[in-house]
Amino acid sequence: QLAESGGGLVQAGGSLTLSCQATGRTSTSYSVGWFRQAPGGGERELVGTISWTGVTNYRDSVKGRFTVSRDRAKNTMYLQMNSLRPADTAVYYCATRDYGVPGQYVYEYPYWGQGTQVTVSS
Repeated sequence: QLAESGGGLVQAGGSLTLSCQATGRTSTSYSVGWFRQAPGGGERELVGTISWTGVTNYRDSVKGRFTVSRDRAKNTMYLQMNSLRPADTAVYYCATRDYGVPGQYVYEYPYWGQGTQVTVSS
């Protein structure tokens, strides 16, 4: 089970940090993806990933502004978001899969958090 927290309302240029804690049975090694879904629905897009060994990747629009990290001892993952823009407004989801290397697509992740709303005002 994945429990997210940390969303909210922030002005453009501000920062937020999302947390995602994995509880219950967890794989000995798993990778993490952070996704978001813009208002009005549509597809969830991959924002960033982190492998079991800590290698990260990001979509181009958030590079240099967002940072994915994890604390393996606490089974907690983080998405640090700086220099937020109105276009970043979305519901953000963390997801995990029982492989050390992250996937790139929604269907590759069997475990999902409930989502947390991030709203960036202009």
